[in-house]
Amino acid sequence: MTPDILDRYRIAAFSASPGRSSPSIRNRWRGPVLIVLSIVVGKVGWSGTVLTLPVAMIFPLLWAKSPSRVVAAAVSGGYFLAASRGLPQGVATFYAADLWPGLLLWVMASACFVTVHAALWTKHPGKGRAVRYLAAAVLMGLPPFGITGWAHPMTAAGVLFSGWGWWGLAATAASIAMMTSRYWPAAVIAVGGFWLWSAATWTEPSLPDGWKGVDLKLGQSLGRDGSLEHHRGLIATVRARPAEGSRVIVLPESALGFWTPTVARLWQDGLRGSDITVIAGAAAIDAAGYDNVMVAISADVAGILYRERMPVPVSMWQPWRAWTGQGEGARAHLLANPVVELAGRRIAPLICYEQLILWPALQSMLHAPDIIVATGNGWWTAGTSIVAIQRGSAVAWAKLFNRPLVQAFNT
Repeated sequence: MTPDILDRYRIAAFSASPGRSSPSIRNRWRGPVLIVLSIVVGKVGWSGTVLTLPVAMIFPLLWAKSPSRVVAAAVSGGYFLAASRGLPQGVATFYAADLWPGLLLWVMASACFVTVHAALWTKHPGKGRAVRYLAAAVLMGLPPFGITGWAHPMTAAGVLFSGWGWWGLAATAASIAMMTSRYWPAAVIAVGGFWLWSAATWTEPSLPDGWKGVDLKLGQSLGRDGSLEHHRGLIATVRARPAEGSRVIVLPESALGFWTPTVARLWQDGLRGSDITVIAGAAAIDAAGYDNVMVAISADVAGILYRERMPVPVSMWQPWRAWTGQGEGARAHLLANPVVELAGRRIAPLICYEQLILWPALQSMLHAPDIIVATGNGWWTAGTSIVAIQRGSAVAWAKLFNRPLVQAFNT
């Protein structure tokens, strides 16, 4: 037996000795373990508790450690589906249907996220892998892919780097890039340190002086009940707030139902004799479709303040309907009115779905607003974490850019 053959025999015997698993066995389990971990990361990171958002930053590490493109796709799907797990139940409630339509929409919504991350995955380590992940993050943060860019790890910037503004966003991007490199242990330690410090010193965003958000528990009747009694009840609720020192009252999305001249006059009459200004959600309808809007009302003036940039795809935003002459559904004003002005203050408005994706908040922050106003109508999310995730995302952006935050939700 030649020395070369003998060396090969010894190496084979050593690898097969008890207590040592062969590389093939380790690789066989690597994919399933990464997929399970991605599901845990998606579920915990997007639990609706704002301080757990940094857990989502583990996803780039799991993506980078995937041994193949198929596993990377499965890891991406596991993370996204776990993060958006409330969608099937919510859709079923919204349409008063069984679970299957919601499950179908849930899977279809994940296709974009999975496709982008699978296409940009590479088995070659180094700077190229980090650049590819950052490219995926940018694509999922901006239209058109960013229209379904839920559960974006960059949202964690507000927890890790509160008050850092754009520098905090850059630091978060650098951290997730490091997660995909060989320096990932250092990245995990650094992120963990910032996370612990943030949790120990955490405070909620401030509320601007004289502003108040009013949460309602009117269920699915909000926006559908246009009766005089409904509006008078809301007006009475609003008029009770000045006793608490509030002069600008924010009501949830859809609070006023259809926005018409009659509704405007009713509210102006109801606010007569007060210096209250109300910001409330409504729907402005015309022959081609409708806009999901925020209106501003006082005793002297009433009008549309903001038109939603990105309504919920499929259930509200249905651009394909225009091809058949059925109307557009809710219009998407994409890059319009990122900041609006009221009483000398610049407001960054975020309605419902806009709180779940990246670009509306960042576009508004480019215009240096004074206040963030976040509203939603989440009756259909009962039993899920969707509203909590919306609230947590709005809090994260307010903390990152150190802006006062006013929220108003209906459940």
